[in-house]
Amino acid sequence: MRLLLLACLRAQTGNATTAGRLRDHLEAVGHICSLKDAFGYENPSEIANLISAEKFEAALAIHLYKAGRLLQGSRIPFGIIFGGTDINEDVKHEEKHRVMGAVLEEARFAVAFTEKMKQLAAAEWPDARNKIYIQTQGIMTTPSATFNWKRFLQNAGIPQDAENLRLFLLICGLRRIKDPLYLVDIFSEWHRREPHIHLVIIGPAVDTQFTSEVNEKVNRTPGVHLLQEIPQDDLHAAVKRCFAVVNSSISEGMSAAILEAMDLDVPVLARNIPGNAAIIQHKVTGLLFTDPQEFVQLSKSLMNDPTLEREIVTKAKAYVKKHHSWDCEREAYQNLVLRLQ
Repeated sequence: MRLLLLACLRAQTGNATTAGRLRDHLEAVGHICSLKDAFGYENPSEIANLISAEKFEAALAIHLYKAGRLLQGSRIPFGIIFGGTDINEDVKHEEKHRVMGAVLEEARFAVAFTEKMKQLAAAEWPDARNKIYIQTQGIMTTPSATFNWKRFLQNAGIPQDAENLRLFLLICGLRRIKDPLYLVDIFSEWHRREPHIHLVIIGPAVDTQFTSEVNEKVNRTPGVHLLQEIPQDDLHAAVKRCFAVVNSSISEGMSAAILEAMDLDVPVLARNIPGNAAIIQHKVTGLLFTDPQEFVQLSKSLMNDPTLEREIVTKAKAYVKKHHSWDCEREAYQNLVLRLQ
């Protein structure tokens, strides 16, 4: 089939990463997939013209509002993959809620990453319950063998001779929903007392105005550093060299960065929100914090207890292997897309 895959394709963001994986899964069984950025289109008629011009036979949209709204009234069958902010945030806006309900009604199927996400969607649109499938994200990590750690530290402005360097890595597209500044002040206080502690925020400038706020704040905050996104293989190699990966988002669908850290044997400290709590069992597969003070407290307990760190890393890796198999995800989407024939 000639498939249109519609998503928000900003580099290094969750939806873009998912879209790339789905294209690989579907092309592996002979489908022709064309990835298009939802931000490049204003309305459904533009997508209708694209469908006619490129003779697409079916479509998949990642994010019920941002991408799904463009398929409203589509002449070809389509499926939806929930993004996270569509179900967690966009449902609170009346007009977006109405549009998403209409899109879901037309969709052949929808995919939720977690049971919780399915239940939230089903509570808003009960008639769609039976067409919502649960498929967790499949994870495969590929750390680069040629990654230059010294250059990474140099780019971040971190002294390479720092003894007992403890580097925490926060991976996110710079936008308010990811709240990358949530831990900045308390981290800087901690760094003043213990100069070997550093926080690196890394990711693309998704919201330009907010990015300048982050830049300004980080530039006057010792111990906190900001880096632009780097290739996925290098990012995975950087994660392996860090003490822990941090997530401070206000809302998450299912964070690939968290799951990738787990797969790479690196501990995760994440803000206690539903999307994170769905994949982290506190003090078993990671640590969940409710405020900045608790973040520091939990980080210190992890640093001072190598046994706890080993146990968390081992159980987290086993969890990813069991529940986030890349092969299982591949098979699931290859079967689901048959519903679009």
